[in-house]
Amino acid sequence: MHFPVYKKIRIGFFIAFTVIIAASIFSYLVAKNLLENAGRLNHAIEVSKRLEVITRQLKEAEAAIRGYNLTKDSSFLDPSMEERSKRIEREYLLLRKITAESPRQQKHLDTLRQLLTIKYQQLMTGSQTVTVARQESSVKEGEKAADRLDRKVQDMIRIEENQVHEKSKLFHFFSVLWVPVIFISSIVAILIGIYSYVTLTREFRLQLHIESKMKSYQRDLQQNISLLNKTNQELEQFAYVASHDLQEPLRKISTFSDRLQMKYKDQLPPDATQLIDRMVSAVSRMRVLINDLLVFSRAGRITPESITRVDMNVLLQEVLTDLEVTLEEKKVTVTYDSLPEIEGSDTSFHQLFQNILANAIKFASPDRPLAINIQQQVLTGKELRLVKESRWDTLFCRISIADNGIGFDPAFAERIFLIFQRLHGISEYTGTGIGLAICKKIVDSHNGFIFAEGEPGEGATFVIVLPLVQGNKNEV
Repeated sequence: MHFPVYKKIRIGFFIAFTVIIAASIFSYLVAKNLLENAGRLNHAIEVSKRLEVITRQLKEAEAAIRGYNLTKDSSFLDPSMEERSKRIEREYLLLRKITAESPRQQKHLDTLRQLLTIKYQQLMTGSQTVTVARQESSVKEGEKAADRLDRKVQDMIRIEENQVHEKSKLFHFFSVLWVPVIFISSIVAILIGIYSYVTLTREFRLQLHIESKMKSYQRDLQQNISLLNKTNQELEQFAYVASHDLQEPLRKISTFSDRLQMKYKDQLPPDATQLIDRMVSAVSRMRVLINDLLVFSRAGRITPESITRVDMNVLLQEVLTDLEVTLEEKKVTVTYDSLPEIEGSDTSFHQLFQNILANAIKFASPDRPLAINIQQQVLTGKELRLVKESRWDTLFCRISIADNGIGFDPAFAERIFLIFQRLHGISEYTGTGIGLAICKKIVDSHNGFIFAEGEPGEGATFVIVLPLVQGNKNEV
């Protein structure tokens, strides 16, 4: 399955972005765990430091009491036991504040408080003058209290160490994964970046090549268009001049044949008279053909100055007035909807409708009176489904002209709009086969469409689609 380049680049950048996001999240978790681990370690050090200070001050107080009891030197009691107790109390309160978030440590501190209270009493008693037996008893009680204090301090230190150890294991787990993840994600991002750079460079070069080719094609196309326009103008001029030049010999042939008939009519044999009649008929048809060629060469010539808003109802009435005599002779019934205003050439639209209505009258069925029905419908380009997506919002008028004439085979629906194409012989129906070609040329010049539908013996329908407002022909 082939993916366009822009989809590949989009998928690549999506993967790279996902990898970077994942690496960023993982880095955040590692950094967060590292900070928590450092915080926990600092907390444990702080707790251990405070416990060590309390223990050291208790031991110093006990040593001062022993020195005083042995030497009776009052300098050992400076600072006093009361002052020492206050210092220990300050350390205890600070320790309690540090471990406020740990209920387990708070319980240990409650027990430590009780032990410190006992120790305070022992210290205060030891600082007073007592008997030898009383001193020995006090020393033993002090040793027991000190052992209990040491065990409680070790329990609290052990709790902090366990917490630090747990955080260290988690940090080690993240650290082991972090380096490979960052390395792999970096490699993936680099590879995607290299691929994107190579692809974009290739596409950029291809785009430059395409633009160069497009400019070359545009120049060639512009030259061909100019050449085509020049050729069309020459052909139209040639048709116009040739038609005028052909008129002169035709007039002479017609004049000479008329004189020949008038001067030598009684002297000519019957077969010669018949030949002259056929020659006159051929000259007449030739004159009609030349006139139609002139009309065809001029048809569809519209300029911005010739485009106006045409009231199609007024135009249709003018066409029916021009065909009034023929319509009455053939007893034709014409019904029509109210038509909108359409931008275009008034003269060209007049010729368009006159040719189509004249064509319907010409091919009327001998078995029934001719009925012509004209209907219209305003549609958007999207509803019409005949134009590019850029013109889906443009409004078009779809005009259908239906008759109940002799009709035609649907296989010839496109052929009838070609110049000199006839579906019937000259002996059956008169004409040069140019009328519908003129209609198509007019509709094309107005950025519209024309097509026909028919059934033999049932009738024909000509559909004309015209934009209400003239736009760029290249958009159609």
